[in-house]
Amino acid sequence: MRDGLAHKTPGAGLHPSKSNSSFHLKRGSNTLKNNLTRREVLGQLGKVAVFSLLPTMTFFPFGCGSGITTSPTPSPGDGYPGTDDQLLEEIEKAVFLFFWEQADSTTGQVKDRALAAGNDTRTVSSIAATGFGLTALCIGDQRGYQPSAAIAARVQTTLHFVLNQLQPNGMNGFLYHFVDMTTGARAFNSEVSSIDTAILLCGALMCRQHFSQDPQIPGLVTRIYNNVNFAWMLNDGTTLSMGWKPETGFLGARWDHYSEHMMLYLLAMASPTFPIPASSWSAWSRLVIQYQGLSYISGSDPLFVHQYSHAWFDFRAKKDVFANYFQNSITATQAHRLFCLSLSRQFSDYSADLWELAPRTRRRATWRGEVRQRRGRQLDPSTAASCLARQQARCHLFLRTPFTCCDGFAGTTRNPGSAIATSTPSIH
Repeated sequence: MRDGLAHKTPGAGLHPSKSNSSFHLKRGSNTLKNNLTRREVLGQLGKVAVFSLLPTMTFFPFGCGSGITTSPTPSPGDGYPGTDDQLLEEIEKAVFLFFWEQADSTTGQVKDRALAAGNDTRTVSSIAATGFGLTALCIGDQRGYQPSAAIAARVQTTLHFVLNQLQPNGMNGFLYHFVDMTTGARAFNSEVSSIDTAILLCGALMCRQHFSQDPQIPGLVTRIYNNVNFAWMLNDGTTLSMGWKPETGFLGARWDHYSEHMMLYLLAMASPTFPIPASSWSAWSRLVIQYQGLSYISGSDPLFVHQYSHAWFDFRAKKDVFANYFQNSITATQAHRLFCLSLSRQFSDYSADLWELAPRTRRRATWRGEVRQRRGRQLDPSTAASCLARQQARCHLFLRTPFTCCDGFAGTTRNPGSAIATSTPSIH
């Protein structure tokens, strides 16, 4: 998310199949007992992570486009006793528990953020968090993190609330960005958000595929998707608006340059009820960046814009007239790391194995990632972990490095209560 707004293939592409989606990957044995609470997992992990939305790290079975899933050999003396697969399994289980425990059990809506040490009294939910949560429920069901019937019931509860409460409260099928997780009332005077609605839809459509034999879930998802009037969000333009407010109408900003919005356009073009023209795909600009010999499409945005859509859409071996977007994201990741390494003399935090900026900090990046401000001492494990599909060995090392060089990850037993679990957790 940025500045209070969303941070931000038609047909079968909207519904990942069980045969090629990584949430079905059996990445070694489950090393955690299914009845552990998130607090107990925190204790077992010791210094592992801020538990939060690490969304994309769990969805890819491949590395750097190669299809290889073999983990690198653990670095000697890094402080973590297990293998990379065991570390990922522990993080993945803890991430699932964030969505399971930080959702309202009567509505299914997931908190936008929560104190890692627990005892959080905030009640504001983000529809994007709920969308990632629906995806996490599919993964948790596949991995047996909770009984299947309980997970299916939570999905049903969530979808009923979206259909019968959130969509009527929104506009033309689009949902308010922030809502009260118990009542569904609009929060923070937020906008009806196009991109956050898209994230919610991606999670719902994943549930439609995963729970395809459930008597309720497929029908609920289809009704929710069909209610969204994507054509209205064009607002008489060729690109989609970022949102709408009842007080002022459509926001001035549009999704008009390369960003995380590819999922939004794909959903909109594939809509069976309110599709937008296919020409809208070519209407947004694609600025080509040149950095240290690398060339890729990007914009003035953090690295996660190269990741979010890939959580649900498989862009491997596909390209349009502009790019292969999976390869483009690989190149963007390489450039981002090189830029961070170029700052290592100025900022001692950065090294070959610690190199990711936190998009929620006050540091702003230009189109080349140039740091405009640096306040605080933050690194972002979630975005780097989400690069596993593109820079597998490097990202494994990033996740293991805090055991050696840092005071653990914020919000763990070594530093309790100091972190907020959000969609972009940080090391402090």
